[in-house]
Amino acid sequence: MSIKVGVIGAAGYAGAELVRLLTQHPKFDLEVITSNSDAGTALSEVYPAFAGASDLVFTTHDDPAVKSCELVFLAVPHTAALAQVPGLFDAGVTVVDLSADYRLSDPAVYERWYGATHTSPDLLKIRAFGLPELFAEDLERACELHAAGKPALVACAGCYPTATSLASAPAIRAGWTHGMVVVDAKSGVTGAGKGCNAKTHFCNADEDVQAYKVGCHRHTPEIEQILGKQGELVFTPHLIPMKRGLLSTVYLQLTDEAAGMTVEDMLMCYKDLYAGRPFVQVLPAGEQPHTSSVVGTNVCQVGLAKNERTNTLIATGAIDNLCKGAAGQGIQCANLVFGLDETCGLPRVGMPV
Repeated sequence: MSIKVGVIGAAGYAGAELVRLLTQHPKFDLEVITSNSDAGTALSEVYPAFAGASDLVFTTHDDPAVKSCELVFLAVPHTAALAQVPGLFDAGVTVVDLSADYRLSDPAVYERWYGATHTSPDLLKIRAFGLPELFAEDLERACELHAAGKPALVACAGCYPTATSLASAPAIRAGWTHGMVVVDAKSGVTGAGKGCNAKTHFCNADEDVQAYKVGCHRHTPEIEQILGKQGELVFTPHLIPMKRGLLSTVYLQLTDEAAGMTVEDMLMCYKDLYAGRPFVQVLPAGEQPHTSSVVGTNVCQVGLAKNERTNTLIATGAIDNLCKGAAGQGIQCANLVFGLDETCGLPRVGMPV
């Protein structure tokens, strides 16, 4: 039987990507899409790519039909999910949240970085962190809740944290590194959301690369939480002139013992950790990830290199920020919660040209 699904915030870039993937999903039946600004407008009018594929019409976020769904994805701005999740949860709806509102375990950390009071900190104790390759047990507990007839809440990892953590967590967890973690990351313009501003205006973004929110980006505490490196992260994001794609390069200082390992040995450990995880591709020694290789897919490509002179490990991860960094990861998590194969309805082959 199909599973009735809704998407709140379906008109944004991540929301539209959810719709694209859900309309082709063999088990999830997308029945409700919401957008306060586009209510009453056909999906295909806002996004002509859906012409002939869907006759859905946007409704408002408070549409009662949302609470009749078994599963709802939230693709709303940070802090907006706080107003939605408790009511959905009380109605017995399983929620997959793409925002940051339930990612950080400590509400005080959330309030410090997002400048808003966390109004449902009790839900942080039961939420699953949505990065399946590194937090499989969280998704297993969420699946058990669903199987017992109870709603589950999944807080999906952000785009920068996903690429950064998949590239570097195996080395950190293996104890190969010490000291500061330095991250240089670059994302396409869709990562900034659908709303346009001076920074994302075509005339300003085209033919330009710029660092932004240097030293104060909100994904900093999330990456530190995932890696267990509180207060030891230097994270600098950059905006690059393309629509989709994210590349994170992580610099890790090796311990004296790990400095004697070869890249091939390290890659073997990575492959062992990610064995059976179909959306992480660990590349052979000498190869580096390309954003163009993963666009449109739920795949993260990971590459490793060593700077022998400085005993530094350079770990690189490439994802599509809208797919593995948002919508695709949300569906991957939902698949696991509902007892489906995690690859169900998700693409693994990118655009060759």
